[in-house]
Amino acid sequence: MWFGQTVGNLGIYFSDVVLVVMMKRVLILGPSGSGKSTVGDRLSRILGIPVIHLDQHYWKPGWVDTSQDEWRTKVSDLIKSDSWVMDGNYTSTLKLRATAADTLIFIDIPRRLSYLRIFTRFLRFRGKTRPDVTEDCPEKIDCDFIRWIWHYPRTRKPVILRFLEKQKTTKTVVVLKGQREVETFLYSLREQEDVQKRVGNLSISTPERLL
Repeated sequence: MWFGQTVGNLGIYFSDVVLVVMMKRVLILGPSGSGKSTVGDRLSRILGIPVIHLDQHYWKPGWVDTSQDEWRTKVSDLIKSDSWVMDGNYTSTLKLRATAADTLIFIDIPRRLSYLRIFTRFLRFRGKTRPDVTEDCPEKIDCDFIRWIWHYPRTRKPVILRFLEKQKTTKTVVVLKGQREVETFLYSLREQEDVQKRVGNLSISTPERLL
């Protein structure tokens, strides 16, 4: 079975028979509100590897930025681990993280859904800090953030897709368009993981039955 999505001239496909085995360092990208952190948490549970929410490492209390030199050092340390699921854009270190990753996932949702989700998120966490962000960074929406989402499809998205095009010869690259494809993708991975566990249990117990 093959699963994937073609975006323009960008053909992105992978074999789901071998994908779980290959996924040890997974990078998740996408616009605000695309569900990067949620998918990261779910992938972490399916694959049994730790999740790294970059927002927890970049932001200091009170929404204070990390300097570029310090940020690059932090990211360099984070990617040294043998396995991880890492969500977040942060284009200044994208090439560094992509080099270390074996799988790159881009969640592609329309602008209207980004707005709906970030406003819903704001109402849910208003005055509080989300679990995937640094403590003492209460949820907020400002004009810069709204403009960033508005311009994302014309500015950021084409850059990321061109970057992924260059990566697909050496990495597993996945583009998921909308929540339905996200759910199908995760379901496929869960099925593979279940099969592998059953096969593993069978291989262990078979010699005992043959004795």
